[in-house]
Amino acid sequence: MVRTIQSALLLCIVGTACTAVAQPSLEVPVGEKLRDATLRGLNGPERNLSEFFGRPLIINVWASWCGPCRAEMKSLERLAWLDESHDLTIIGISTDDYEDRAVDALTRSNATISHFIDANLLMEKMLGASRLPLTVLVAADGRVLQRIYGAREWDAPAALALIDRVLRSRSDDAPAP
Repeated sequence: MVRTIQSALLLCIVGTACTAVAQPSLEVPVGEKLRDATLRGLNGPERNLSEFFGRPLIINVWASWCGPCRAEMKSLERLAWLDESHDLTIIGISTDDYEDRAVDALTRSNATISHFIDANLLMEKMLGASRLPLTVLVAADGRVLQRIYGAREWDAPAALALIDRVLRSRSDDAPAP
């Protein structure tokens, strides 16, 4: 009887471990297409992520408590107003726990690009936001082309060259190695 219980417990433990290992990762790998998701608007209406496909997309993941995130948001706003960015879409995803803090940060920064809140962490997990800020460059067909961790000056010449190289030249091509 004891041996049967031990065998059953061992099978249960092994079965649980195998199930946990077999579950797919929620993060979309580079080169793969983002899954659709409903985005709850912070400074505009609710939208589906797939509505942004069709043009190259820059997704910035941020939080109101993150100083580098707030600084980077200013450069993304400037990028959005450059003539070179008219064929791009830029959106922000807040990982704030409190929507009022995210809205306050957007109000203080005079944000004009669309921002959404990720209250259930779906986008954070799908985009691979293990640290902030994170900017994800997405092809027009929804494929993740590159993840960039850490703040950048997105309207600076080096960032514009990166955007041109990654988004514009590979947006319709096969994913980069």
